[in-house]
This record gives sequence, structure tokens and C-alpha cells, in this order.
Amino acid sequence: MVKLDKIYTRGGDDGETSLTDGKRLKKYAPRIEAYGTIDECNAAIGIARLHTQAEDDEMLNRIQNDLFDLGADVSTPMDSKFQQSALRIVQNQIDRLEQEIDQMNKDIAPLTSFVLPGGSAACAYLHLARTIVRRSERLLVKVAQEEEISPLAIKYLNRLSDHLFVLSRKTNNGGKDDVLWTPGENRE
Repeated sequence: MVKLDKIYTRGGDDGETSLTDGKRLKKYAPRIEAYGTIDECNAAIGIARLHTQAEDDEMLNRIQNDLFDLGADVSTPMDSKFQQSALRIVQNQIDRLEQEIDQMNKDIAPLTSFVLPGGSAACAYLHLARTIVRRSERLLVKVAQEEEISPLAIKYLNRLSDHLFVLSRKTNNGGKDDVLWTPGENRE
């Protein structure tokens, strides 16, 4: 369990921060950017949750917890002295996302066009969270070009963006209130 007695440590005043294993990195280092963006996604989901309820809110609550697991995963290098005890994303977390996607998608009409973010507040905020997830995924893939990253961490983000997309449609009256893209509509 995490216990924080003091919120400020002054350890980052010089523009560096620590990974889980104590290694110091500049705050703009790609790994820090990646897990900072995961944190940003978590905050966007928190805003979306202000507009969800029941099982949708329960799913988002689990996802927010998973995102903290993911942040711990990304902040612990694979070659860390803490590798054996490191908190890592596991396949069960990805499987749960896939099962929820399949369950939600059963009652949603197939798409006939791309969807524009909107229709309801929940939908718009879920799309915002989805785009932040995509950015964090791109950043993490970039880190993986230079350092070893858990492949399940990247897979989780990929699946999470799909989950947030399907959930956004579900919150839009099962897709009935989706705002669809009309290609070239404003060209004339």
C-alpha cells in the first residue's frame, strides 16, 4: 500500500524525477512523457465519469485503477532491480477489456460512417480520453524503440482506446445519437 505523508519532496525542483527503481530522468524524457500522458488519460476518464452511471461507471472505475497499474508498469524498467516484484499489466486485464467491448457492441448498430465526438457529454469526454490514450500509446511505442517495454502495456492501451470508443457509442443511446461524419459536407 502506498502511504504519502508529505506531498512535496523538492526532488523534482531540478527538472528530474525518479523511476520506481530510483533512476533519475529528465521530466521530458520519453518514458516520463508516456506515463504522464497515461495519467492525463486517467484524469479525462474522471471527467467522463461525472456523466456516467451504473455499469458504465463501474467499468471506468476499473479502468482508472488499471491505468495506475499501467503507470507503475511503465515507471519500472524491465531491467530494474525491482523487476521480480514489479506491478505489470497482465493478460487478464486486456481480456476483460475485450469481453466488455464484445458485450457492449452486441446492442450497438454497425457504423455507416466515422463518428464525430459529441452527442452527449459522456460521449464527448470518452472521445477526449480515447485520443489521449492514443497519444500515450504512440509515446510508449516510441519508448519501446529504445528500451524494453512490456508488450502487454502497449496492448492494453491499444485495447483501451477501442473500449472507450465503444463505450462512447453506448453512452450515446446505443449509437442512435452518434454524430456521424459527412465527407465533404461543407465544401460548397
